[in-house]
Amino acid sequence: MTDSDEGARDDRDAGDSHGNDHETGSDHDHESEGDHDAEGDHDRGDEPHREEFHADPVGHTRATAGMTVSELVDGYGDAGIGAAAVNEAGDVLAEMFANEDCTVFLSLAGAMVPAGMRRIVADLIRDGYVDALVTTGANLTHDAIEAIGGKHHHGRTHDPEKSLREHDEGLRDEGVDRIYNVYLPQEHFAEFEGHLREEVFPALEADPDADGTDAVSIADLTRELGRANAEVNEREDIPEGPGVAAAAYESDVPVYCPAVQDSVLGLQAWMYAQTADFTLDALADMTELTDLAFDADDAGCLLVGGGVPKNFTLQTMLVTPRAYDYAVQITMDPEATGGLSGATLEEARSWGKLEKDARNASVYGDATVMLPMLVAAARDRVE
Repeated sequence: MTDSDEGARDDRDAGDSHGNDHETGSDHDHESEGDHDAEGDHDRGDEPHREEFHADPVGHTRATAGMTVSELVDGYGDAGIGAAAVNEAGDVLAEMFANEDCTVFLSLAGAMVPAGMRRIVADLIRDGYVDALVTTGANLTHDAIEAIGGKHHHGRTHDPEKSLREHDEGLRDEGVDRIYNVYLPQEHFAEFEGHLREEVFPALEADPDADGTDAVSIADLTRELGRANAEVNEREDIPEGPGVAAAAYESDVPVYCPAVQDSVLGLQAWMYAQTADFTLDALADMTELTDLAFDADDAGCLLVGGGVPKNFTLQTMLVTPRAYDYAVQITMDPEATGGLSGATLEEARSWGKLEKDARNASVYGDATVMLPMLVAAARDRVE
């Protein structure tokens, strides 16, 4: 086909597309040509308007020898999915820690102390990054066991030569308690009971001259526990540090344990109360915690796991004129179950627990992996 043939074909195609207008011409012909040009612009690859498109291409994270945790988390900002969420959480946590006017609440659920996260939490408290700790009686129990000389040990989830049931039956016969792949000899609980009865509970008993109705708050109990842990740890020259409750006691940081009954600590407190003038007031902490939130210039929370500590930390804002300005959540629970542990921070905003313009981020993963990473990255940026 010659060039002239191609041109003739183009002319015929144009004429067919415009019909009689090609012959009669005039103004209508010009409108059609204009419309055709508009369509041609689209054909030439011009991008349409996209409401949810920000022209921010995904990059590729680097992982090199010698890089810091902070550099890795920074690099996650180039990536997507969970990596992007970790990067955002690191940013929010660093901003929260750097804000000297921010009152920081740390919510700690799960078996974080038995899993080896004890020092991270104690260091955050000692270094002034935490103003209030809300945790479980289980974490306080295991924290005290290590403060007075006990240790948790590496174990395994099952014995390949036995059934799962036979494996745990064997551990029971040997007096070993299992927390996933962590073992704890049961005699440590007996030592913990002695520690409470000798070093902690007597100091909390009512004054003999009082009417016997005085009750102590759970925060009073955890404060006394921290004092006793620190004293015994130093007196007995325990190689392991005195831990979380001791750090809180020495740093004048309150420790709230709203479900203390759901632990060996609470069980021992109840048993001691059967024969002593000792009573815990479960509601007494509410005033102290609410006052702390009420007086805060800015407020932030780091929620590790869910359960009672998470809700106790968040619900405090429901009785104050304010809400959290920062929030970071680490959880493995899905949102779709409707449970509190997996509830998103966006959902908390609907309740008025977070400010409308609060900075918040959620990371879904094992807290024993995510917490050290986020804390290291945030502290590196701040310090």
